[in-house]
Amino acid sequence: MNKTRLLTLLLLACAALHAEVPSRKLAPVLQPYVESQTLAGAVVLVADKDKVLDVEAVGWQDIAAKKPMAVDSLFWIASQSKPITGAAFMILVDEGKVSVDDPVEKYLPEFKGQMVNISTDPKITELVAPRHPITVREVLSHTSGLDFKSPMENPTLDQKPLAERVKSYAKMALLFQPGSKSKYSNAGINTAGRIIEVVSGMSFEKFLDKRLFKPLGMKDTTFWPSKAQQERLAKSYKPVAGGKGLEECTVAQLQYPLDDPTRQPMPAGGLFSTANDMSLFYRMMANGGTFNGVRILSEKAVQMATSDQSGEAKSNYGFGFGTDGKSFTHGGAYGTNSRYDLGNKLVTVFLVQHAGWSGDGKNILPTFQKAATAAFGIQGKASAPTTTIGINSAPASELKPKTAK
Repeated sequence: MNKTRLLTLLLLACAALHAEVPSRKLAPVLQPYVESQTLAGAVVLVADKDKVLDVEAVGWQDIAAKKPMAVDSLFWIASQSKPITGAAFMILVDEGKVSVDDPVEKYLPEFKGQMVNISTDPKITELVAPRHPITVREVLSHTSGLDFKSPMENPTLDQKPLAERVKSYAKMALLFQPGSKSKYSNAGINTAGRIIEVVSGMSFEKFLDKRLFKPLGMKDTTFWPSKAQQERLAKSYKPVAGGKGLEECTVAQLQYPLDDPTRQPMPAGGLFSTANDMSLFYRMMANGGTFNGVRILSEKAVQMATSDQSGEAKSNYGFGFGTDGKSFTHGGAYGTNSRYDLGNKLVTVFLVQHAGWSGDGKNILPTFQKAATAAFGIQGKASAPTTTIGINSAPASELKPKTAK
């Protein structure tokens, strides 16, 4: 082979290799937020149903240590756990072991005789019987009338065993007639998680691991990040009070150390995960319940979980998922968000660790979603809707679903 031909082949090979390296389309649009000290760091991912299209990291995993964010950094995903619980529940529905129209008391007898408080005066309790016992559909779609949490879930949400927490919910009066209104409720999703334990005969965390995480390859998703995983855990930050910049904080809703085995699983908000793991879950849902040729859920189960199941309450909630008919999605208390855009056929994953935002911080997620749609969406440069369920500066006890119209 002559030198000219060899040189040509080498140049072509280099060009091919270069073409396989994704260009940084998303990190640059977030970099200004890092430089203004509004954002510590983020991992962002875009995928279609078949593959990851792009994954990028920007900013810092640990500001003080000058440790850059990495694409495999770990995050507390908080209420992004809810769609995972909803999908896990639908596995049992597919198997005919439960029905979403069943009363909760069929599986958890402690809910028999639960009453509704109809008083509008917070100092007075006036109890009446519910028009019907709360149903599985209602606890999964935030329409049961259960409050956000019970008094025993203090000072953190992960101290008491799931069975004890759920029994405490059954002792509380409902806030309204089941199905008539909507209230964002960790208690409802936790109750669904407890039903999974009773029906399957295994702990909630073992069911997730066996039926979802292992089949999908979600190797980093856990309630108890190991010491090795904590080396990849993004530090949590909050805005400096009355000034510019960020200060490190802990997750107020969790007990430390995070690998303490006495900590308890929270179906409504306890999981830690990575961008890649979250993309695997959302790609499975986007594929109608299959992943790499393996069926996890039926298409009917996916359709039910990701479409509005709230009835007259009209809360734009399916089973753990927020939905507006154009996407299904959920966010978390410390700023995370994952979403499947049905029109553009794009999965987007946005992972940060922020206890609230200052300045224009609320624009960071929409900025990412718009850039992702412009770069990878099938509808060209059409702007993506900015669904932000669970992403605001309120504590987890005050989170309410928000879905863009």
